[in-house]
Amino acid sequence: MELFNYANDKIEPQKGDLLISEPFLMDPNFVRTVILLCEHNEEGSFGFVLNKPASIKFNELFEDAGNIAKEVFIGGPVQQNTLQFIHRNNGLLEGGIEVKEGIYWGGNFEQMLAMFEGNLIKKDEIKFFAGYSGWAAGQLKNELEINSWIISRNVSIDQIFHTDTSTLWKEVLNTMGGKFKIVANFPVDPRLN
Repeated sequence: MELFNYANDKIEPQKGDLLISEPFLMDPNFVRTVILLCEHNEEGSFGFVLNKPASIKFNELFEDAGNIAKEVFIGGPVQQNTLQFIHRNNGLLEGGIEVKEGIYWGGNFEQMLAMFEGNLIKKDEIKFFAGYSGWAAGQLKNELEINSWIISRNVSIDQIFHTDTSTLWKEVLNTMGGKFKIVANFPVDPRLN
């Protein structure tokens, strides 16, 4: 008998959802991670891990970044030699794609730098990612069927941009309430319980 079914009544994931790793997922890339799903369709899915900081700052990667000493996150194991970003700039950045109301992915890189320097994008309105998390057609559906992920539609802009990354996984589950509050308190290693 299964103690918890994390599948949220089998809801289909969609762009803008959060994917929360189940508490005992052993894949080192996704232990207790929260992923913003930026695309989901029949061809596949991709998103960014919101709570896995890298050991480098944005201005250490780019000489032209000036005073943008923002931390960079490991967005996932795919193409970690690429840099992506999400922001909450109300669509002022050319080429940004709305992921969910008030949250945008990408856009004109040079314009972003200039807007950041001009204080038109504030430090707490942008997140940078090395790489991304990706799934081939049907792969995410299979992972949901075996309870690897929990889906949350209660995406809070404040959670994405302001929550301490060390507590994000637990806070998102607590926000979901019910059985997810119990899951949020599961120990990392059940042998230590």
